[in-house]
Amino acid sequence: MKALYFEKHGELDVIQYGDVADSKPANGEVLIRVRACALNYLDIWVRRGWPSLKLEMPHWCGADVAGEISELGSEVNQWQVGQHVVVNPGINFFEDEHTRRGEDSVSPGYHILGEHMRGGAAEYIAVPAGNLEAMPDDMDFPEAAAPLLVGLTAWRMLIHRAHLRAGETVLVVGSGGGVNSMAIQIAKLAGATVFAVASNSEKAELARKLGADVVLDRSQVDWGQEIYQLTSKRGVDVVVDNVGKATLSTSIVAAARGGRIVIVGNTSGPLTEIDIRYLFAKQISLIGSTMGSRGDFQTITSLLRAGKIKPVIDRVMPLSEGKKAYQIMEEGRQLGKIVLAP
Repeated sequence: MKALYFEKHGELDVIQYGDVADSKPANGEVLIRVRACALNYLDIWVRRGWPSLKLEMPHWCGADVAGEISELGSEVNQWQVGQHVVVNPGINFFEDEHTRRGEDSVSPGYHILGEHMRGGAAEYIAVPAGNLEAMPDDMDFPEAAAPLLVGLTAWRMLIHRAHLRAGETVLVVGSGGGVNSMAIQIAKLAGATVFAVASNSEKAELARKLGADVVLDRSQVDWGQEIYQLTSKRGVDVVVDNVGKATLSTSIVAAARGGRIVIVGNTSGPLTEIDIRYLFAKQISLIGSTMGSRGDFQTITSLLRAGKIKPVIDRVMPLSEGKKAYQIMEEGRQLGKIVLAP
């Protein structure tokens, strides 16, 4: 089968498109013919690698998968060949204290498609049958794939980790990426007032269309000071900051007393210096979050079926043009998700 793979960690030049060994379903697994696979910034981190990441090479990424069932492994009787499905990208390899209380992604046995194991940037993928959900009937494959990881991530970080409540204020730092565009929608769904920071006028307009109440173009204003003034020097209850090094210090200033800053990524870099006096003086909480539980995934697919959240797609490209797609994402030129179609 064809895949978009790499045989060593590195930059864009290590990406190859070509033939790899066919995927086969094991006991309890289902073979999916991939019809759409959305990109995530996670793919870039995995390709570049980090010291503790040990992958079987060649490796291919891709956490967001929508497709049709091609083959059933033994002991699978709840699905049929030909059904259209989406895949929960979080797979637990054992049960422990965390999974028993519904905190699947906290468990050390939690693996993510495309990160710890080969993903959906290929023609086929074999996954546990328990990780499947029926694809929403009124969506095409790219629409179904685009919001999966980002919806799951945004739901957990805002609802479970930040404990967002109706009537609170939320600041989303950045609005063009997948997680943040979904965070705007979920925060509005939860009854919050949403401020968004965009890097240009196009991304500012996208944030408005998604429901943001106030949008700041950081190319035109000092967004930290602007938030301070717009909230009558109070700050916001919750800050979503997935940029990291370039923005975290400003996010701390923008947070209200007793505020929460939730972090699921670090697109500008993982290492930064902060003034910890703000943390104890304002009693700010820094909250990490990753992915979500099986129940969270079912909630996200239910919200998609009901039309309460919508995928934001920048473009759909052939799997064979995956290197170009990653370049667009690395340069931040997308508005929403980029989806690959094998």
